[in-house]
Amino acid sequence: MRSVEKTLLNTAVIGLSLFLAGPGASDEAAKAQFSAPGSQQVIDYERAKWDPIHFKPAIDAATNEQCLSCHQEILDRRVLTESPVGVRAGDVLAWYQTLDSYIGVQETFHRRHLVTPLAGQVMDLKCNTCHQGNDPREETANSNATGDSSLTQRKMVDPNTCLMCHGQFPAQVMNLPGPWHEVSKNFGDSCLGCHAAIRTERHNVNFLKPTGIEQAALETNDVCYGCHGGRSWYRISYPYPRHPWPGMAELVPDWAKARPSESAARFRPDTASK
Repeated sequence: MRSVEKTLLNTAVIGLSLFLAGPGASDEAAKAQFSAPGSQQVIDYERAKWDPIHFKPAIDAATNEQCLSCHQEILDRRVLTESPVGVRAGDVLAWYQTLDSYIGVQETFHRRHLVTPLAGQVMDLKCNTCHQGNDPREETANSNATGDSSLTQRKMVDPNTCLMCHGQFPAQVMNLPGPWHEVSKNFGDSCLGCHAAIRTERHNVNFLKPTGIEQAALETNDVCYGCHGGRSWYRISYPYPRHPWPGMAELVPDWAKARPSESAARFRPDTASK
């Protein structure tokens, strides 16, 4: 049998064994399954793919250090100094650089969310804030007639998680005359001018730094607008939970009646990964 055919056969045998064993297979069982000569690279990848840390409930307690022990490359990567067509990164602004709150050179997606100065000041994102894992045996929601609709593709992110910080500015919900970048002058370029007394219970989630956000917002409203419309990926705004605040009116507006009064359990400060 040719070497290519042997490799394909070994890979198929390994994949079938893992499928049958599932994510709970012991290390001893895995060693027994991975005995095909010349397949060490496949062995290591498949064993890692089924490591319990990639599944519930272990992934909920996974630390950044644990994730980065295998995925350090996401922080080591850098933006190309020059695009394939010759445009230099230093000569143009990326979309995320257009607000005053972003300082520094262009950075990759993961570095912007984990290690840039702005991330250090206002964010406390963990790898598992976004990445919740998934069983490779059923990688896509509704992939068959009885598929689980709650599944999110492996190594991908629930769009609602992104929407929390990248939704459109809800001008109509806030009864403002127009988008913030058009009407901000009417409010002294300050979000806190109104929100010092309205919705004072904010940013109390385990992936943000409330004190850092409030302090930064005193210097520029772009800190607020950056997440609330300025870096919008979506045409809708996120329906934030309406946490009660001191002096909150008893009458609930129609647009808020269906909203919860607290954040989802995994985002609450008392459930932050240690």
